[in-house]
Amino acid sequence: MSEEMETPGAPQAAGETRCGLVAVVGAPNAGKSTLVNALAGSKVTIVSPKPQTTRFRIRAVVMHQGAQGRAQIILVDTPGIFAPRRRLDRAMVAAAWGGAQDADRTLLIVDARAGLTDAVRAIAEKLAKAGRPIWLALNKVDLVEPPRLLPLAAELNQLLPVEETFMISAEKQRGLDRLLDKLAADMPPGPYLFPEDELSDLPNRMLVAEIVREQILRQTHEEVPHHATVETENWQERKDGSVRVDCTVYVARPTQKAILIGDGGARIKAIGQSARRELEALLERRVHLFLNVKDRPGWDEERGRLRALGLEDLD
Repeated sequence: MSEEMETPGAPQAAGETRCGLVAVVGAPNAGKSTLVNALAGSKVTIVSPKPQTTRFRIRAVVMHQGAQGRAQIILVDTPGIFAPRRRLDRAMVAAAWGGAQDADRTLLIVDARAGLTDAVRAIAEKLAKAGRPIWLALNKVDLVEPPRLLPLAAELNQLLPVEETFMISAEKQRGLDRLLDKLAADMPPGPYLFPEDELSDLPNRMLVAEIVREQILRQTHEEVPHHATVETENWQERKDGSVRVDCTVYVARPTQKAILIGDGGARIKAIGQSARRELEALLERRVHLFLNVKDRPGWDEERGRLRALGLEDLD
């Protein structure tokens, strides 16, 4: 960095813009996607109570007017970091670490209620080895007795170099104003990377697939949600302004296919109806959604399926 370049947080010159990438990382179910949606002010990534909901990096565009001026904050929602077993798992974890390496700022989200778990400790230790300054956000603080928070923050500050610590509740949208102000001031000077009115870099075809998968996560249980993937096979614009979308849901075993379809097709119909309603609200147009279910053993080890998800094959 040259001596003349402005440092983050310095006064902003007239007409100057700020823009940077913030990687949101953490263990599964820490509340990363909930936080990204709350900061963006709109749904840009799917959310469910089940771990490993996010499978690939999604960039959410946040415009914020702070004390230093207007900034574009690009939040990179990453998959939860866990011990991988399948090819899919390895690609997801690699996507998460890749997001941290590519960003201007890394924001570690920790579920304050769960505390310093083995998973959180492993992530903190790896981030510490990278030697890059970290911002820490203790999430779900509304569910924790206040005396527990400071010792948890102190433990994490001992494990890795934390520059800023935030106490937040993404679900209740508490503590987010300070976080946004700090992020905006921290973004480096530079041109915006996205149009100001753009919410995310997720194409509509992938948005549809993700909304359908979210309903699968919400309406099925046990092994089905994490052995299902959704691909948009056809997108057809109609003269009346509506759109027809055909999606295929792949599962690993015939038994999972039967569970997903349900008695007389009731389960897949309910999934389609809920997904369609949400898509119509997000896209602000009528959506004709058609779902097909296929069992495809080993799909989570197929390179083609990973590429369809936007993941890189590491082998």
